[in-house]
Parts: sequence; C-alpha cells; structure tokens
Amino acid sequence: MGKSIYNQALVSRGSLTFWVDEAAVNAWYCHEHHGGRGRGFSYSDVAIETALMVKCIFNLSLRALEGFLNALFTLMSVPLKSPDWLCFLNRLN
Repeated sequence: MGKSIYNQALVSRGSLTFWVDEAAVNAWYCHEHHGGRGRGFSYSDVAIETALMVKCIFNLSLRALEGFLNALFTLMSVPLKSPDWLCFLNRLN
C-alpha cells in the first residue's frame, strides 16, 4: 500500500456520515396518544431511542445531545427538532 493511500485511509477514519431517510422523518414525531393519563408524547419512541444511541456513541450529556442533534438537523436541512434534555429525562424515568 502506497503512502498516500495509507494516509488517506487514516484521514477517512475521522469521516462522519449521517443520513435520515423519509421514513425516519415521518416516524420522528409521535402521532398517537400513549393511552395513559396526561399529555401525549411529542416525540416517538423511535426518536428517543435513536437520540439515546447517538448519546451513547458520542458520550454526550443530555443537554449536549439536544444541541448536537439540532445542529446536525440544521446542517442536513432536515425539518426535525431534537427533544429537549428534560424530555429525555422524563422518558427515561
């Protein structure tokens, strides 16, 4: 393997790719009531689980996760908003 190919491989290790398909966009917000008393959920279970996976991968606090996801959605021009950190905390309990 040539030096330039090896160097490019090392640089590519730092590459980060996210993609959000139309099904994920449609599943982000909750469209049904949870069946219990009180206000319905704004975000689907899929959204909460996906966000918490990102939290674990990047070792983020809940507040940092909120900012990271909102920045990511803005950069990607995806019409989504991250649940706020308190929403994550309430759903975890």
